[in-house]
Parts: sequence; structure tokens; C-alpha cells
Amino acid sequence: MIGPDLIIIGAMKCGTSTLAAQLGAQDGVFLTQPKEPNFFSDDDIYAKGTAWYEALFSNAQAGDITVEASTHYTKLPTHPQTIARLKATGLRPKLIYMVRDPMARLVSHYIHEWTQGVITCSLDEALRQHPELVEYSLYGKQVTPWVEAFGADAILLLTMEEMKTDPHAVLASVGDFIGRTGMVWYDDLGRMNASSERIKRFPLHGLVFDNPVAQTLRRTLVPKAVRDGLKAKRQMQSRPELSDAERRALEPVFAADAQRLKEHFSQVSGLIFDKTKGAT
Repeated sequence: MIGPDLIIIGAMKCGTSTLAAQLGAQDGVFLTQPKEPNFFSDDDIYAKGTAWYEALFSNAQAGDITVEASTHYTKLPTHPQTIARLKATGLRPKLIYMVRDPMARLVSHYIHEWTQGVITCSLDEALRQHPELVEYSLYGKQVTPWVEAFGADAILLLTMEEMKTDPHAVLASVGDFIGRTGMVWYDDLGRMNASSERIKRFPLHGLVFDNPVAQTLRRTLVPKAVRDGLKAKRQMQSRPELSDAERRALEPVFAADAQRLKEHFSQVSGLIFDKTKGAT
């Protein structure tokens, strides 16, 4: 089966889109469009068949390193069939798993779901209604089945924090991992998929706000002050923070999971408590 040489398997809100964009900008690296096909995880996409998936790589040139990046691949228990489906193809791609401070990740996940209208309640209440906010931050739990299926040597673990601090070194480590030297980090690409504006979407959002005709009419007919006021009502004004009680409850959960992660990747450190205020 035709497929990727490399898959960025997650985690969600940990810089995967930024890294994928950087890889896609390199000579000799082919990134699928969409970059996040979620083929092996999502039942409705998997039902399209292997020919659909193989077609995503049809424009790759001979010698290209082919890449896809699907964060759904590390979303247990939501997508339990991912690894079995990938193994059944006979493909053995290299894997990159990106992590960050788990509390910071779950806050960014909450912001993302709030902007999509999936979550409408407070952060603390969302932790009770949406267990996936915590589950997807349990990196040891999420990556262990991948280690068991493909081996730890097939997985490069990266942190969002180190990518912010020294992106050139991170890209060099990726190059060493995939056997492609001389890759260059492009600062002008910026950060991808950041949730800094935190603007709530709603049904018909694309038709009303993203449509060029609607944009022109809105700017022509609606005064800017009114437009700014409406935008402010849909915008998260400040980054939400976990209550002290929730933080205390989560600390031992994430500490135990960090130990599990270190069983596979001994270099991991500093991933238990949120030291990255304001990150998105």
C-alpha cells in the first residue's frame, strides 16, 4: 500500500500544525492535503477506502519523504481502531508525537471547543462534562499502544515548549530522525492553528463571516464600531484558568501519567505543571 513515511500522530493543541507546515515547506518533503486526513481513526473517513488514502500521496515526487499529520490518532478512547487499521496495511511509518504541559494543553483544547460552539460552559464545568479534555493530555496513556505496536525507536517525542525555545534544533532533530539533513526553519510561516483570537463560531458562520460577498456588504453597511462590538461579544476576552481545586485534583493524575511516559522516553521532563502562561 502507498502511504506515509512519517505520521505526526498528535497530540492536539501541541504545535502539530506548525511543525507540519514547516515540514511541508522543505524541499524533498511532501505533506498531504488535507494535512490531517484522520483516515485510520475516523470511521466515516476510513469507509472511503484505501484508494482514497493512497490518492493523497499521488503527487509526491520520487524520493520525497511523505508526511501526514492527524491528531485524532492519539485520541483514546474516542478513536479506538486507529492502530489496528494502520498495522493491517503493512505500513511501518516513523512517528512524531508532540506534547506540552498537560494543563496548558487542556486549556487550549477547551478554548478550541468553545470557539467551535462544542463547549459552552465554564472550564471547570467542562472538565466534568468533557472527559476528553483530560484524556488527550494523558500522553503516557495515549502513546503506550503506539510503542507496543511499533516500538519506541519508531517514535520521536517532541515538546511544544522546546519548539518555541529552539525551533531550529527541533527541526534538526526531526531531520536526523527521518534522514533528511539541511532543513531550514522558516520564521515567516508563523504559528499555525493558534487560538489567540478565540472567536466563537456558530451555525452559518462561514456564510456570514467568511464569505467574501458578505464581508464586503458588512464592511460597507455596518459601522466599524458596531462590527467591533459584535466581535467582542463573540470573543473570549481572557485566557481561562483552572481553579486551584481543579489544579490540585489534576496534579497527581498528570504526575502519574508523566511517569508512564518516561518509561518509554526517559528524556521527558517538566511536563507536569503549567509553566507556560498565555500559550495557545
